[in-house]
Amino acid sequence: MIALIETVMEPVHFLQRHAGRAFAAAALATALSFGAAGPAAARPAPDSFADLAERLSPAVVNISTTQTIKRSAEDIPLPQFPPGSPFEDLFKDFLDKNKQEGAPRKVTSLGSGFVIDASGIIVTNNHVIDGADEISVTFPDGKTLPAKLAGHDPKADVAVLRVQSKTPLPFVKFGNSDAMRVGDWVLAVGNPFGLGGSVTAGIVSARNRDINAGPYDDFIQTDAAINRGNSGGPLFNMDGEVIGVNTAIISPSGGSIGIGFAVPSKMVQPVVDQLLKYGETRRGWLGVRIQTVTDEMAEALKLGKARGALVAGVTDDGPAAKVGIKPGDVIVSFDGKDVADMKALPRIVADTPIGKSAPVTVIRDGQPKQLQVVVGRLEDAEKTAAAEQEKDNGGGKAAPTKGKQSQTLGLTLTSITSELHQRYGIPANVTGVLITAVDPKSSAADKGIRPGDIITEVAQEKVSKPEEVVAKVQKAGPGKSILLLINRGGELSFVAVRTN
Repeated sequence: MIALIETVMEPVHFLQRHAGRAFAAAALATALSFGAAGPAAARPAPDSFADLAERLSPAVVNISTTQTIKRSAEDIPLPQFPPGSPFEDLFKDFLDKNKQEGAPRKVTSLGSGFVIDASGIIVTNNHVIDGADEISVTFPDGKTLPAKLAGHDPKADVAVLRVQSKTPLPFVKFGNSDAMRVGDWVLAVGNPFGLGGSVTAGIVSARNRDINAGPYDDFIQTDAAINRGNSGGPLFNMDGEVIGVNTAIISPSGGSIGIGFAVPSKMVQPVVDQLLKYGETRRGWLGVRIQTVTDEMAEALKLGKARGALVAGVTDDGPAAKVGIKPGDVIVSFDGKDVADMKALPRIVADTPIGKSAPVTVIRDGQPKQLQVVVGRLEDAEKTAAAEQEKDNGGGKAAPTKGKQSQTLGLTLTSITSELHQRYGIPANVTGVLITAVDPKSSAADKGIRPGDIITEVAQEKVSKPEEVVAKVQKAGPGKSILLLINRGGELSFVAVRTN
């Protein structure tokens, strides 16, 4: 289970999705470790971490938060009475007569953080302080100071606090997380289970981990013991520099099993700088919706091998739309940096200065195409995202057409009539071919295609009639991957389906 490692005085909730994949990746890494490898120079194991721990610990703090939650009588659980008991009706009548707010309930939580400036600037996780009414910081010498939130970023799970101290505070500096190698020693300092400052040591187990915690996942994995309450604490290299912020663990029980994750300093440091300067983040934005390129898609797109980020949709009037990037393009390079896979592109774009004219390489119809795009600001785009999502949702009526059905790829297809627009809730401005049935034994079913989906393109060409889909599938030939652009509830995505 992937869990945020905040210690909360409530039952801890764990995120169960994708845990299997993470365990499989760990098992694979273990299996590969027995393979032959060439000689490599490495630092010897230190005799002791005591000097390092003594120097760094004064800058690591405990963070406690308090949140007041109001509740109504409706939130009060109904006691369990024997079947037919008259007390059940009496208790219900009592609640009905007292539908008012009950006594406020205070929820407290504990986490960790670290001082990065003697004036009192502290870094922690966003989930440690999220929703807090009061934040207190306790230092190793026992001194406790109230803290104010300077800024926070849920996407990177980073928050910055300020405290006022009469004397300069001990602090630590960020290091270069990119310089860390698998097998390097690391030291974690934090507040596990609310016990106070604790030190654990381990190694970098893996890098560039994606645990589906956010759009910019690029975690450092470590086996240094990290538990609930360590959230927001620093992960140090052997030079005493912060190369990560401890954020999450995989655990069936909530305790450490040697699989912990830290946000790398290369991501944290620019976020902290922006929060201190602006009180908010300022990330680059391209204005595309992307998806992973599979081997079958690579074949259909004439890429040779799976690489890059496949453009599934383009935001109207966004930076990408203005330079002609369109669905079906595969972005393989941005601002001089290779885009190895779909996950790499958001990180590269986010780190690109707003307003910069950046070169972009896309693969279109199997050929590279060079474009120049002016990077926009993500936060500005997000402010209008809700309005864009509802734009043109159901305006006007579709002209009646006679529904004609065809079958191919295990799909039953029909033209979109006015009656089908209403039955499936299809906006009038959406065109394509409606899927009304899917053979459960077909390749299309294996790829998650389902009734109600609309095919808008086949092999990157628009379709509006079932017979057009059939003709393009026949043209592709048997045993080939053909690319379908699917509209599901207004969301576009490409799916590669193997022809019969």
